[in-house]
Amino acid sequence: MLIVFSGLPGSGKSTLAHALATHLNAVYLRLDTIEAALLNAGLPSVGVEGYAVAYALAADALRLGQTVVADCVNPLTVTREAWQAVARNMSSRMLDLEVICSDRQEHRRRVETRQADEGNWAGRWQPPKWEAVARHDYEAWTSARTVMDTASGKQAELLTKVLALAQNPDR
Repeated sequence: MLIVFSGLPGSGKSTLAHALATHLNAVYLRLDTIEAALLNAGLPSVGVEGYAVAYALAADALRLGQTVVADCVNPLTVTREAWQAVARNMSSRMLDLEVICSDRQEHRRRVETRQADEGNWAGRWQPPKWEAVARHDYEAWTSARTVMDTASGKQAELLTKVLALAQNPDR
């Protein structure tokens, strides 16, 4: 199964995605980590390259019968369709989750207090500033997805909801 967590930085997607991947012992593909590695390897900037690597790694893992949890902003219809194509090409079930934080003040607090993870990101990659998140190009969804709001509710409650969806993605 392919489970894709999408949403703006600071929405809470990485917290949920990591918790789910840990619980399921799934392959965890975090775009921030991939992009950091590419930048730290010398690429002057990263665009589509990070997503291309993630799609290929997800396909490999799905081919082996593993569950994949992808954690990415996924802001464009083309990236969302590419994840769907990966699942379709691997004959895998897919769960598309859009994670939002409807409380703007809380969202901003999360972004402004976020620190780069020294273990994976040491180097040129830095988490985005609030101004960049607030003006991020994030296209409206045209495909089906489940929306999860992390503004209220405890992480354990949200994880329970995600686990239920993962067990029955057609709900």
